[in-house]
Amino acid sequence: MALVWQIQCTASPPLPSLPFFKRKSSSSPSLPLPLTRSFRLRFTHVPSPRPVAASISSVESPTSVDGLGNNKTPLLEVKGLTAVIAETKQEILKGVDLVVNHGEIHAIMGKNGSGKSTFSKVLVGHPDYEVTGGSVVFKGENLLDMEPEERSLAGLFMSFQSPVEIPGVNNIDFLHMAYNARRKKLGQPELGPLEFYAYIYPKLDLVNMKTDFLNRNVNEGFSGGERKRNEILQLAVLGADFAILDEIDSGLDVDALRDVAKAVNGLLTLKNSVLMITHYRRLLEFIKPTFIHIMEDGRIIKTGDSSLAQILEEKGYNAIPSA
Repeated sequence: MALVWQIQCTASPPLPSLPFFKRKSSSSPSLPLPLTRSFRLRFTHVPSPRPVAASISSVESPTSVDGLGNNKTPLLEVKGLTAVIAETKQEILKGVDLVVNHGEIHAIMGKNGSGKSTFSKVLVGHPDYEVTGGSVVFKGENLLDMEPEERSLAGLFMSFQSPVEIPGVNNIDFLHMAYNARRKKLGQPELGPLEFYAYIYPKLDLVNMKTDFLNRNVNEGFSGGERKRNEILQLAVLGADFAILDEIDSGLDVDALRDVAKAVNGLLTLKNSVLMITHYRRLLEFIKPTFIHIMEDGRIIKTGDSSLAQILEEKGYNAIPSA
């Protein structure tokens, strides 16, 4: 969820004179959430609003990514990254190297326990893990020096496998707060409730969601498919530069997966990038990766094109030699 960190890590940074609270979840880190005055708009019979010029990033562009653009400036550069579980000091990442350029889609595949999800959580600053070596540069800055909320506001988004519920916080308030926090970071004026609704309204169609979802508490009582759509709605609203999608295909039927993949593809441009983590080739048939990486024992051991997924499906991981 990156909002439940852009919060799903995405949390917004402290806003002046706004108190904070923290929630704990077994599947997600503590997330600082600024409390805002709830305007709780109720949307029942509302005509389509006029578009508002509220673009904050390349997400507003209709251009699609083909991985062949001329701009190959690294968006994310990871070198020799090592990390341990904070509590037990067990080493999980053992020297991860990865470069993601603007406009690229990368997929990481690997057996259970290979370090895929740990890698993604380390990137967003999950407190359960401690970095012990290596470097991560995001948009030219040292990502490891940033707090989780700073990473979010810098344009990093993560969608977790199991998005958490946030009782008492409805979607419209949550999205509005997070969006304005990012606009403030970019030096742009905040949007009022009606302006924000005009901004978010067309994005509901992108993820095949009805307006009544905005009045419901974040992920509370949502089905698996609804939660994943809600994650992508957050991504669409926030306009992140780099989205980490951790097993967004998990628990989805074919129709729901197609809807989620269509929404993700609709957000891709030549300027933003995506890192997908998955076990299955079917996701890669809907969202075409520029590169596929195979992770084993805390390292990326093989990088190739989409043919790697075909090899895995037919012959398994034993067919992929270690580097």
